[in-house]
Amino acid sequence: MRNTNTPVAVEGYPFIAGFAAVAALLALLGQFLHFGFFIPAALFLLLALFSVFFFRNPERTTPAGENVVVAPADGEVIFLGKVTEPHTGAEMEKISIFMSVFSVHINRAPITSKVVDSFYNKGKFYDVRDERATFENEQQGLVLESASGLRMVVVQVAGLIARRIICYAKVGDQLTRGRRYGLIRFGSRLDVYLPLGTRIDVVMNQKTVAGETVLGILP
Repeated sequence: MRNTNTPVAVEGYPFIAGFAAVAALLALLGQFLHFGFFIPAALFLLLALFSVFFFRNPERTTPAGENVVVAPADGEVIFLGKVTEPHTGAEMEKISIFMSVFSVHINRAPITSKVVDSFYNKGKFYDVRDERATFENEQQGLVLESASGLRMVVVQVAGLIARRIICYAKVGDQLTRGRRYGLIRFGSRLDVYLPLGTRIDVVMNQKTVAGETVLGILP
């Protein structure tokens, strides 16, 4: 998987380099032509620095335990409850995690598992706190199967600003709990669907840390 040992996600390099290059060019114009160029130069420098912040890729310490499910994303729990999972049609426990533009946007595998199915829906870009986002927004999902045969679904949902979902995992891949498997650019949501009987260990509005916060314990 990508971004294993990089302090900044490689997907951020073009943004950082582009903004920094424009800032440097404007600064040169300010030095040799007119000081007014320093203002936009400062703005582009701030954009470059924000891109470094947005694409940061910290290391995480993942808790042990065969049936432990960890958060796949940094953010805030905005939904908890039993629902019918749209792709499989099964009734499952759903946990939604909202990522703001200030969250770390690297996504991590919630359990040690095999990817048994993958799906992508090209859709709209409603605010991810809008319930329509569940069914109509652009999204990339994985169906994961644990060693004991339990299945869960994790879905990357694009938001109002986010327009690019990146998922490295493919059908047949073996994922280790806490392993980086993708990201979403500029604000989004992760939906986690767990089998009924899972002990849920988070509450509404709780902050989560990808790869570290325990969402629940599989039955």
